[in-house]
Amino acid sequence: MKILVACEFSGTVREAFAKLGHDAWSCDIEPTDIPGQHYQGDVLDILADGWDMLIAFPPCTHLAVSGAKHFEQKRKDGRQQQGIDFFMQMINAPINKISIENPVGIMSSLYQKPTQIIQPWQFGHEAQKTTCLWLKNLPPLQHTNIVSKGDFYLTPTGKKMPAWMSDPVGANGKKLAYGSTEIKKIRNKTFQGIADAMAKQWSI
Repeated sequence: MKILVACEFSGTVREAFAKLGHDAWSCDIEPTDIPGQHYQGDVLDILADGWDMLIAFPPCTHLAVSGAKHFEQKRKDGRQQQGIDFFMQMINAPINKISIENPVGIMSSLYQKPTQIIQPWQFGHEAQKTTCLWLKNLPPLQHTNIVSKGDFYLTPTGKKMPAWMSDPVGANGKKLAYGSTEIKKIRNKTFQGIADAMAKQWSI
């Protein structure tokens, strides 16, 4: 199959499909982190290029409920509507098989409830990251390896956060600075177990 993985710079999902023999491409405004077939630019430019499957990770900054305190301003200046429009362009793409990923957010009410909600700990990773999937002509993912939910960290304000997200470590083994580009990349990257499940279960 000819597969487009939209808004992915890590190459994780792209390579999971490529290893199974698919013509898989990632697309993002950023360059790919690992070698592979990657279109650096606007995914809207190539959305109608005859893909068999689209797996999209549209930006959630203006849609996720975790940022609800900023919604009023984002509605006023148009940023939230831009996020909504882009999400809908992905879900309405002229492609037969579609998966759209986002955290819990406003699209569950503005569009429709997700087909399923998954967690990394259902796919072999001791981590929690609530992930919504909206699917078209694709079956819900079956869990592959149920493990512990991992450790949690209690912030000084009393907020409970998954340890992997609150205290990430870089490739050099050192703690990363809050708000750094590397932290954002770690939080955005698809867990390998989920990528492998997508590739194996959706290749049929």
